[in-house]
Amino acid sequence: MNRAAGDGAQDQQHGAGAAPGGNHNELRQQAVTAIRRLDALGMNRGSTGNLSLRCDAGMWITPTGMGADELRPQDLVWLGWDGTLRGDWQPSSEWHFHQAIYTARPDLRAIVHTHSAHATALACLRRALPAFHYMVAVAGGESVPCVRYHLFGTEALSAAVAQAMLDRDACLMANHGLVAAGATLERAMKVAQEIESLCGVYLQALAVGEPVLLSKEEMTAVIERFRSYGKSAPAASPNAS
Repeated sequence: MNRAAGDGAQDQQHGAGAAPGGNHNELRQQAVTAIRRLDALGMNRGSTGNLSLRCDAGMWITPTGMGADELRPQDLVWLGWDGTLRGDWQPSSEWHFHQAIYTARPDLRAIVHTHSAHATALACLRRALPAFHYMVAVAGGESVPCVRYHLFGTEALSAAVAQAMLDRDACLMANHGLVAAGATLERAMKVAQEIESLCGVYLQALAVGEPVLLSKEEMTAVIERFRSYGKSAPAASPNAS
């Protein structure tokens, strides 16, 4: 693990990226709980993967090189959009694509990156996850794209991931892993777990033959149905009989 430059926590407050007010302990605890959950599910191991939460004019992100079992709320690093850093550790080496996704998608507030086995296996085949099952639409489209391979922690990878996530809540990174996002941490976790499961089913289907894919029209109908799925019914009109 690498400590941030300087003695102790950095707290440079300037520009639009000035460090957020308060200590945001609850938010950071949610991040720790989630990263440990991913580890328990086998979706990450050791210090693989990372997680971030949008906060004010920046994000809280897991530090580089720290395993889930040793991570504490105070270990998360706050990184402002202007590069302002606050924390005792260096941010995840993948902070570039987290920032790029938040910039491209103002509606997203949580990002999860895993090296989960099935999603990573499919990414190593450099194959997208197609519309072989209607639940692929959980990521917001008719497929989950796989972006070209780029070295981790680079601007090239960030640009490719941000482009793929413009109209999706998940993508695969060739020879690397999975990125999932959502308007809430709960949603980002749900998308990550669902896409990992679907990648496993797809790989099993490929072992037997080529799966039959749903049409664009069929997937469009699923996406439209998902818009109201799991939402509460509207309140009854007081004039209703």
